[in-house]
Amino acid sequence: MKILSFGASTSSTSINRQFARYAAGLIPNASITDLDLSDYDLPIYSSDEEEANGIPAAAKAFLAEIKSHDALVVSLAEHNGSYSAAFKNLYDWASRAENKVWAGKPMLLLSTSPGGRGGATVLATAKETFPRMGADLKASFSLASFYDAFDSEKGVTDSMQLELLRNAAAQLAAS
Repeated sequence: MKILSFGASTSSTSINRQFARYAAGLIPNASITDLDLSDYDLPIYSSDEEEANGIPAAAKAFLAEIKSHDALVVSLAEHNGSYSAAFKNLYDWASRAENKVWAGKPMLLLSTSPGGRGGATVLATAKETFPRMGADLKASFSLASFYDAFDSEKGVTDSMQLELLRNAAAQLAAS
């Protein structure tokens, strides 16, 4: 299974990118592409910008990456209870090029944060909206208190949380 994995942030130290990569690695025999959102430099979306210059090549390249994979593992960064600005902008541009951004691909949707809610607010929003934009949502999982619950070498350190994440990954693998 070819999996596209990314954290919805442009931070060079993104815990969501790290978490998405880790979760994708729980899927047996997966070939994983680790996408870096900072590779998608885009102007701020506006209808005026779109009318003047069309859909940017970077948004089209993002959509091509989605289409070239069998499944998606996406971990959302939460900024003030919502998507990061960089991800939201890319998502807006992509939705102008393709109504079904996620192309019907099976998806494991994740979130994590340093706080005790683990990005639960943004995860709930995405669970509601991503299926309308073409995501075949197989499972979701939120990891709270990232720096206490995750080790860069061992992964998720709490056995109960790890089991829940493994089950979520297995749901994606079964698709």
